[in-house]
Amino acid sequence: MKSLTINASQRESVGKKATKALRNAGQVPCVIYGGDTIVHFAAPEIAFKNLVYTPDVHTVVIALDNGTTINVILQDIQFHPVTDRILHIDFIQIFDDKPITMNIPFKTTGNSKGVRNGGVLRFNLRRIKVKGLASKLPDVIEGDITELKIGNKLYVTNVASEDYTILHPDNTVICQVKTSRNAVAEDEDEEEEAATPAAEA
Repeated sequence: MKSLTINASQRESVGKKATKALRNAGQVPCVIYGGDTIVHFAAPEIAFKNLVYTPDVHTVVIALDNGTTINVILQDIQFHPVTDRILHIDFIQIFDDKPITMNIPFKTTGNSKGVRNGGVLRFNLRRIKVKGLASKLPDVIEGDITELKIGNKLYVTNVASEDYTILHPDNTVICQVKTSRNAVAEDEDEEEEAATPAAEA
């Protein structure tokens, strides 16, 4: 999984007045949970651009000004209701030997038979919730839809892996091919292909 580094300053004052002063200075107050102690820090709002405003998922290295580095993942983020500026971010510390839970983006591969015949691919899930070691989690989970005909579904069991545990019920549908007005009967389409005469010698 991709990782990015954010340079930050540890903060001692965590009251409302100190937090307001940080925001007025263009800094985002943040907290790291999950370790031996709770860590409060701040970093420029622009430093979080590649973490927040992207469909990708990342692990993050928080590089504090005292020389400490902490590996984390984003847990929660608060935005201003009017301006959409980042108000606060919560992180969870991660460890090499402890599994973490993340929502990984899903991407299709292949060209569905049902879609080729006029069907429409509908998504029930855009991200799949999984649990595993950070070093084993992928940037994206891929699912092959080549064999999906109209009415067929792709389930989370179709993208299972030994590297992670999927935290959805086995009957959870990721995507499915639904019929549309332009759809043709796939059996007829296949029969037409089989019945196409060979060119005469």
